Amino acid sequence: MTSENRQFISVFDGFKVLRLPYKQGEDKRQFSMYIFLPRARDGLPTLIEKVASEPELLHHNLPFTKVEVGDFRIPKFKFSFELDTSQMLKELEVILPFSCGGLTNIVDSQHASQNLYVSKIFHKSLIEVNEGGTEAAAVTVWARRATAACKPLVPITRINFVADHLSCF
Repeated sequence: MTSENRQFISVFDGFKVLRLPYKQGEDKRQFSMYIFLPRARDGLPTLIEKVASEPELLHHNLPFTKVEVGDFRIPKFKFSFELDTSQMLKELEVILPFSCGGLTNIVDSQHASQNLYVSKIFHKSLIEVNEGGTEAAAVTVWARRATAACKPLVPITRINFVADHLSCF
């Protein structure tokens, strides 16, 4: 990514910080990516150690105003992360959705006699930086199950929906 526009950059002893704000639609929340760049080519381990030992460093060294930029280049990259959060939520005592029948009165179902509950909750996020800028996205989905009784699971009929050709969203 390159740009001649003013950017949120701050310079400190031994490192620089770049703030890349993400645009939101009607949502007024603001999110940003911060890139910490050590001055020395091999200075990343030292910078990480400094941030780990001085947590307030993050709060006091973030750029809040735009500055003029000379040579501005960031390599393009893309990464994603996926996590099954079911066990973590259970450990935090979020129990009702996972309990047999925990969703029965909350979710509209064609099978009112079935006891609905959440079997798994997944979270996936993506960050991409390229020539056009930066983009981030996240989604959390849950899989529900239905049983006729709160006994061993009864398989439910599944309908396939495979969007492996042109579609619209």
